[in-house]
Formats: sequence, structure tokens, C-alpha cells
Amino acid sequence: MSHNKPSRLRFAINLGNAVLAHLGETGMPAGITVELSHRLATRWGVSAEFVPYPAAGKVVADAGGEHWDIAFLAIDPAREATLRFTSPYITIQGTALVSVDSPCQSVADMDRPATTINVGQNAAYDLWLTRHLQHASLHRLPSSQEAIDAFLAGEGDMVAGIRQPLEATARQHAGVRVLADNFTEIQQAICVARADVDRFHAVNDALSEWRADGSLQALIAGHLGQAN
Repeated sequence: MSHNKPSRLRFAINLGNAVLAHLGETGMPAGITVELSHRLATRWGVSAEFVPYPAAGKVVADAGGEHWDIAFLAIDPAREATLRFTSPYITIQGTALVSVDSPCQSVADMDRPATTINVGQNAAYDLWLTRHLQHASLHRLPSSQEAIDAFLAGEGDMVAGIRQPLEATARQHAGVRVLADNFTEIQQAICVARADVDRFHAVNDALSEWRADGSLQALIAGHLGQAN
């Protein structure tokens, strides 16, 4: 990494993606990105400090400042001016939650006039839908969970998001269902500020080793198995 080796690294943990991170029973962050953080810190002999964020947009806004050193975000062209992304370590699916009596049967049915889609503001799927929708309108909420809650409270015609949290919501609420297909597959990566080239290469080297020895897939499978 750098010649002036830090004693700690600050990891930005995006709690807006419950598949990758959440607050555990102790109130501390837990999940795939938290375990990856610990592995990176251990690899470099430093302590891991966690900086939790409710949504991805603020993580991006804080890039290059004094807030965090390493973050975990979806790869998106809109973010590459300020961030440097590794190759993806996991791909997750973007889909929608609708009411059981909705005429929407497929993601191809989402982009219709007079259709309002709830989203978490600046989440990866918000950025994707912003670029691709021609007819439907987006109702942006401060976080993905708030977008879901607003839909359950009667706001919007559907809510777009990540498949696993939407499916968990559908299991808990009888009046809703998740579309069977996906409008996008979101590649999640580790990232650093654009100028932090040395650390970027160090993170990429770690990911390459963990892919080669199978430990990355084992880590992900362990967490996703617990979530189902």
C-alpha cells in the first residue's frame, strides 16, 4: 500500500443493501462486506474501523475526503469519476415488488405511463432506472428500506430494489409479490478514491488471491445461506 502504513483502515459500510451488510444484534455492522473488511485489515496488520452509511449516495459523496478509506459499492459509470472499482466480487439482481393484483408480470411491464416506481435514492438500481426508463416515473426515498416501507404504506405502484430484501418482504406480507425476472444484474465491487492507486492495487491483489483459493466464494455462500 503506501510507505506510511496506517494503524487502522476506515471501511464505509453501506447498510442500504441488506444482502451485503446489516446491523447485527449488538448494533455493530455485520455481513459480507464487514467480513471482507476484517480480512483486508488482517492481511495488512491494521485494525478495521467501520463507518456505516444508510445508503450508497452519501458514501459516494464522501469519497476522497476524510471519512473513509475503502468502500463497497455497485460499479456504475456515474461513480467512476470519483472512485476506482475492483473487478466485481458478487453480482446481485435488481427487480421489483408489486401488489398481488398488479397487471405487471415482468420487468418489461415496469416502464409504463402513469406508473410510479419507489426507489432508494442514488442506489445502483436507481441510477440504472434513471438512465433506462422512458415512461414510468421514479419516487426517490432516502433509503431502499424506506422505499419498501412507502410502497407497503400505499405510495407508488411498485418498488424497485435488490431481489433478496424484496423476497423477504413478500414472505412477510401476503398482498405483494416479486417479479420473476430482473431488469439488471448489479456488479458489486470494492472501491477506493480515484487517486488512491496503491491501495487499489493492494485490494485487487487480495481479491485475486481469495478468488483463486476459493475463500471468496465460501465467504459469500456462507452469508447468503444464512440469509435464506
